[in-house]
Amino acid sequence: MKLYDYSAAPNPRKVRIFLAEKGLDYDLVQVDMAKGEHKSPEFLKKNPSGKVPVLELDDGRFLSESIAICRYLEAVYPEPNLFGKDAYELGHIEMRNRVMETELWPQIGVSWVNGPIVAKMGIYKQIPEAKEVSDVNVNNYYERLDKEFAHSEYVAGVRFTIADITLITAIDFARTSVGLKPDESLTNLWRWHALVSSRDSVDEITAPKK
Repeated sequence: MKLYDYSAAPNPRKVRIFLAEKGLDYDLVQVDMAKGEHKSPEFLKKNPSGKVPVLELDDGRFLSESIAICRYLEAVYPEPNLFGKDAYELGHIEMRNRVMETELWPQIGVSWVNGPIVAKMGIYKQIPEAKEVSDVNVNNYYERLDKEFAHSEYVAGVRFTIADITLITAIDFARTSVGLKPDESLTNLWRWHALVSSRDSVDEITAPKK
């Protein structure tokens, strides 16, 4: 397998963590988004949306979208299980993951698009008022998570799942690239962050395999 990646992007990181949890070998191919390689005719044949990650299978077929890729990997390599072992877990983990994707990630995205790093790129007309609102929404969501983690060890219960991968990539991207670091007073959230960050799969992706 080949994973087309851009090391600074959060969505490919989801897949790298997932692959590491599964203990799978793969080739990592860097796509330099800063140089527009993700919009090249060659890459658009792999993913017409012009986004990473893209997983190239051994038979030459391609899959894009991080969660879709992870679902494929879970189906082919079911252990360790990260999406649910029974009907309830499948629904509960899916629910928790979707909440991260639909309520937290979009707000981080608005703050990113209207933030200082993207401003230097000069590719979007920024709306400062939108960032003000999304910054507040992200911080409010951090407070909500802190309350939830007072009663739950992981995002979807008592074990590490895809929902934790979705959240750790969101928070790490927000705090390192968007300037939205959770307040230090949110001790339950930071307890979870330390727990998940200590996993080999999460820690090692700071230096992804070549």
